[in-house]
Amino acid sequence: MPNIKIFSGSSHPDLSQKIADRLGLELGKVVTKKFSNQETCVEIGESVRGEDVYIVQSGCGEINDNLMELLIMINACKIASASRVTAVIPCFPYARQDKKDKSRAPISAKLVANMLSVAGADHIITMDLHASQIQGFFDIPVDNLYAEPAVLKWIKENINEWKNCTIVSPDAGGAKRVTSIADRLNVDFALIHKERKKANEVDRMVLVGDVKDRVAILVDDMADTCGTICHAADKLVSAGATKVYAILTHGIFSGPAISRINTANFEAVPCSFVRVPYMHHLTEDIFWTVNEKNESLLCYTQLPLSAACADSPFIPKGIVICNNS
Repeated sequence: MPNIKIFSGSSHPDLSQKIADRLGLELGKVVTKKFSNQETCVEIGESVRGEDVYIVQSGCGEINDNLMELLIMINACKIASASRVTAVIPCFPYARQDKKDKSRAPISAKLVANMLSVAGADHIITMDLHASQIQGFFDIPVDNLYAEPAVLKWIKENINEWKNCTIVSPDAGGAKRVTSIADRLNVDFALIHKERKKANEVDRMVLVGDVKDRVAILVDDMADTCGTICHAADKLVSAGATKVYAILTHGIFSGPAISRINTANFEAVPCSFVRVPYMHHLTEDIFWTVNEKNESLLCYTQLPLSAACADSPFIPKGIVICNNS
């Protein structure tokens, strides 16, 4: 495949390697380091003149450092005469700050869009943006890929009672997402109205819809501290749901997220395209498997690890999850 070069940032090298392997290409040579004052330094180790360059860097982990590293890599390739530079950003940074919801609040997602454009990006590829209007913040092409096909496939293959399920959005903002999935499955949907005291802290939840004697499947684009989905699971169980699943595109899992999942009423929590920080501390609660179609899946389970997947190796520090073709 001529004229294409793929470079990896430091946020998720495993994802970059999987992409390169799938395309039959070698990752480009790049060295990233920090000076003693924590300035980021990037050195592109090979010529990119006239090449179509793809830089893979997700908005997870050390978000600010990773974003700065991405901007420097884009600019380094652009001023080295790359023909086109595409930023592949599975989890778009600052996506939750997409509107001015109170006085003097910044629209940080727009700022990030401006920074990427000024750095020299010609094209953005991302996945399940927290708010679709972020695409309009750019004057360059943006491809917002959707996890819906993988979600539908996972539901049909792993939930035997999926025909008697209700697809649930944990907030009003995800209503469009769950209605689309519910329509494709020909099942009912519901949503939960939540009121927050402050960021990452839910005050009250109200269920709109019926889940009594049904399997409830929560679908969301992002889970950070997991307070919302864990409260939602409790709400669904109290409303009569027989089982509760949570399917997430971006499992950030920061702070008390894992301990909350461990004590929540979930059958499973499959995720897609994430890098969980400090994964080496989580191997007792999370494992990965590879099925006969060579698709990797990271899944939380309430069963002991030995009973759930006796032959599966422990997950490394970062991995692509639900990597469906």
